[in-house]
Amino acid sequence: MDMKLLITVPWDETQLLRVKQAFPSVEFTTELSEDRIQQAVEDAEVVFGDLTRNAFLKAKKVRWIQCHGAGVNKLVAIPELIESNVSITNTSGAHAPTIAEHFFGTLISLTRKLPELYVAQQREEWVNWSEWTEKIGNRPISLLGLTLGVIGFGNIGRAIAERAAAFQMKIIAVDIREFAKPPYLDELWKLENLSQLLKQADVVAVTVPGTPETAGLLNGEALSLMKPTAYLGVVSRGGVVDEHALADILVKGRLAGAALDVFKSEPLRGDSPLWKAPNLILTPHCSGKSEYTNTAATSIFMENLERYLTGNQLVNQVNKELGF
Repeated sequence: MDMKLLITVPWDETQLLRVKQAFPSVEFTTELSEDRIQQAVEDAEVVFGDLTRNAFLKAKKVRWIQCHGAGVNKLVAIPELIESNVSITNTSGAHAPTIAEHFFGTLISLTRKLPELYVAQQREEWVNWSEWTEKIGNRPISLLGLTLGVIGFGNIGRAIAERAAAFQMKIIAVDIREFAKPPYLDELWKLENLSQLLKQADVVAVTVPGTPETAGLLNGEALSLMKPTAYLGVVSRGGVVDEHALADILVKGRLAGAALDVFKSEPLRGDSPLWKAPNLILTPHCSGKSEYTNTAATSIFMENLERYLTGNQLVNQVNKELGF
């Protein structure tokens, strides 16, 4: 009898076809509405995507859930899932290169004043660079020699740091774990040294997973430690940064700029103060989206599906207690 696999998220048709052709003995079902998911999950052994708590309680046959991204916040919030023997894996690593590119795209847009220049272009205005930068009081800068502080040195943090090395930046990082410092990293500290990183960094990259321990990690007090000339980029999970405090700091000119791709509530609420904060680039949680990501994520899933069918250990296993 074919093993039944339920897909609960939109999936690139090309990649889905690739998987179906590689595993003809697997019966694939795609259901996107909650009602249909709750019906289909009763017969599924494997799930690709997320499940609500109500759906999981009906998933009596499920043995493994492959999350379609790196974050597993929704899944680890289900207490019955945490207590069960169901394995959770993610596609950690697949998104890192694209997210790192997005991070530097928004950072350079801020440091080179590209949004303002684009507005001038729309007005068909040829600006006098020297006079214009003097007028806005926020001169464009180079990344060369700046200190990048990476909060969370997982796959995404490493990808950003590796690219920062090519810009000849000084790179410091903090993480909850201990591991050998790679050669391109100037300093690697424990998370307890976060305040030291915030005080030293000219650019801060937030790449920690969303867990109860990281919720509100960068509150108003922590943000106030950053240099007024510094830039902040958040590309991991919403809720790590206090959004109201960040908006207030930007309005008061106590930070040179920021770029956020993730938010505590998504879509971002219409009454959020972030919409009107100056020197801020907002993107709709899209930093990890690319054809490369689709292909890489599918490759991780295909390897895991092969391992599952042959009884071997899965890769990218999530520690359900830690949440990543």
